[in-house]
Amino acid sequence: MAASTALLTDRYELTMLQAALADGTAHRRTVFEVFTRRLPPGRRYGVVAGTGRVLEAVQRFRFTTAELDWLAEQRVVDDATLSWLADYRFSGSIVGYAEGEVYLPGSPIMVVDGSFAEAVLLETLVLSILNYDSAVAAAASRMTSAAGERPCLEMGSRRAHEDAAVAAARAAVVAGFAGTSNLEAGRRYGLSTIGTAAHAFTLLHDDEASAFASQLDALGIGTTLLVDTYDVTEGVRRAVEAAGTGLGAVRLDSGDLLSLAREVRAQLDTLGATGTRIVVSSDLDEHAIAALAAAPVDFYGVGTSVVTGSGAPTCGMVYKLVAREDAAGTIQPVAKASMAKVGHEGRKVAARRLARARAVEEVVVGGHDPSVQAWLPGPDMRALQVPLMRDGEVLPGWTGKDGVLRAVHRHAESLAELPVQALQLSPDEPVLPTVRVRV
Repeated sequence: MAASTALLTDRYELTMLQAALADGTAHRRTVFEVFTRRLPPGRRYGVVAGTGRVLEAVQRFRFTTAELDWLAEQRVVDDATLSWLADYRFSGSIVGYAEGEVYLPGSPIMVVDGSFAEAVLLETLVLSILNYDSAVAAAASRMTSAAGERPCLEMGSRRAHEDAAVAAARAAVVAGFAGTSNLEAGRRYGLSTIGTAAHAFTLLHDDEASAFASQLDALGIGTTLLVDTYDVTEGVRRAVEAAGTGLGAVRLDSGDLLSLAREVRAQLDTLGATGTRIVVSSDLDEHAIAALAAAPVDFYGVGTSVVTGSGAPTCGMVYKLVAREDAAGTIQPVAKASMAKVGHEGRKVAARRLARARAVEEVVVGGHDPSVQAWLPGPDMRALQVPLMRDGEVLPGWTGKDGVLRAVHRHAESLAELPVQALQLSPDEPVLPTVRVRV
């Protein structure tokens, strides 16, 4: 049985539950919304990632004897609350932007509809997944856009927590990366895995030629030989000498990659290895990738920058109560009153207005709850929210390997709709304006 996710939360969610159970408001129907008030500085769009992981985690949000015993021992909540938690299972509904979709400030990225008792407990779990995965995906999207038709490969596992490394690999692939070095991510989500040898393998052998010969014997001539352990020019010569002109690729992991790539391409061609490709790595980010656009590079290996969000390791997403049932059973819009933390009360739905197959604005609709739920986008709009979970059951196609594949396609199609300015790396405002409509 998969491990429970019930304690991947903050204490105040359980203490709120205890108070609400005691005063009778715990079972009121509520609507919680995930959104972000702003994008990281300089970013023009965000990318929704982690939705499939959220749905899987909500399914495993159960309080087993182990969790209940610890909560009792620590006196986190009272016996009545512990008894209620023993039977906890989220039975509400979740809608949201499809994983891989582009989002903007104020976008209703995910809407959780259920009793206060059931929905409030999910806040930290939902945000911890969406904030990290979406940050990685946004960075990865900028990198794949800068790379154009050249594939990006995720190699950042050693720069992240071991569980975050798996999540980062998944999120990077959602945003267009062609593969990952992380085997657990490959096993769990059906991702292509990549990797051959590090400098340690070359240093293990008495000389570079012996290391290359050993690797070729084990992996064949289609492998990638790392040629910059010592002298790059000699490394390339030895690589072709060992493998012949059919060598799959060489990798450069240090130095002036622009100059080195040009020199190595010329040397490979002179040696007759015209089909041998060049892989570059070494602290690449979207700006470094863009700077290599004119270089004869075939693949980019990206590590630290992608798993840390390339300077924006979180998205600032929040999980806020926007509507709740009153004592008479009527759904009422609510919002925190704050000049610094602006919120918009009430349930919302969203669509993207298109003109000649290009997005021109984000439309966010709010107002009277039944009217919002009945609202339909016009013929020039594409609805952005999709049902993800109904009556506590995850709908098919959003989790596991199928969910990743679906998210990859959604991101590619969503990005293709945006104005070309979205792909610029220079700082600017969000690429689309958001128009708010009340019904």
